Amino acid sequence: MQDSVIHLEEIRKSYFMGKQELQVLKGITLDILRNEYVALMGPSGSGKSTLMNILGCLDSPSMGKYILNGHDVSTMPDNDLADIRNKEIGFVFQQFNLLPRLTALENVALPLVYAGVSKKMRLEMAHEVLRKVDLLDRSHHKPNELSGGQCQRVAIARALVNNPSIILADEPTGNLDTKTSYEIMNIFSKIHDDGNTVVLVTHEEDISNYAKRVIRLRDGLIESDKVKNAASVV
Repeated sequence: MQDSVIHLEEIRKSYFMGKQELQVLKGITLDILRNEYVALMGPSGSGKSTLMNILGCLDSPSMGKYILNGHDVSTMPDNDLADIRNKEIGFVFQQFNLLPRLTALENVALPLVYAGVSKKMRLEMAHEVLRKVDLLDRSHHKPNELSGGQCQRVAIARALVNNPSIILADEPTGNLDTKTSYEIMNIFSKIHDDGNTVVLVTHEEDISNYAKRVIRLRDGLIESDKVKNAASVV
């Protein structure tokens, strides 16, 4: 599909335990369009974590085709996958994954170091995305001087700084209290409103309500795929 940022065809993934084959994904065909906001849901063992790893180019499918923003990443070697991952995907994890010795600003700028951006430009770009997540006033604080919600804002800013094709968020509110979770989800809504494609992995129904489309997995297959009406979440 022409406007798909993610196009999956018959994606299968198996792991071997000795000689025994464990089929985790059993044929996933899916398109995610530019500027969609999608939640991936499913019980433990449904395959959603495996699918997220494949979407994030952290793992490769055993069979099938994956086109990410025009690049066929299904059979790419690891070095090329790492390059695509850095350019095309912004990750937000449950654990924040910030470097403790770096300030918020330095953490946000880190992906730009790997991209070869000059120091002056890195700091300007990092300042801009920290402003987007309302954390500019904490830019020179280290992670241990920030709350959990503030650390997740830094992680979101870091995911945005490369202007990736998709933001992939894996249980981004898993370590946060309810009030802070809703604040973080409002930031994701704002990011989506700004034109970004957001893919959210969650097991929480109230968090999935922020997405415009919910895809549910069960036993390695898509059980349902529904576009939702705009929902207001308090």
